[in-house]
Amino acid sequence: MTTEIALDAAAAAALAEVLQGLASPTRLLIVARLRRGPIGVTALAQDLGLSQATVSNHLRVLRHAKLVDGNRDGRSVIYSLYDDHVASFIDQAISHLSHTHP
Repeated sequence: MTTEIALDAAAAAALAEVLQGLASPTRLLIVARLRRGPIGVTALAQDLGLSQATVSNHLRVLRHAKLVDGNRDGRSVIYSLYDDHVASFIDQAISHLSHTHP
């Protein structure tokens, strides 16, 4: 059994922002790829078959929602998940999906 955590209006608004950050198939694919490890925009765009501009725009939304983080490496930025909670959250969501959509 899990412990229930209270959700006030401010926390609900913050959680809604996080969920909105994930409310795109492309952003979910980006997060899933980052689950495997850090990567630069160019390689990420190639992995997903998307333009670099498209990936950069989605990364901006994910950074704003504090789901991913970018660290400068010379002239490029290497992106990774913000923390282990993001990976756990995605794992739980995928697990939930497998129970609701057999």
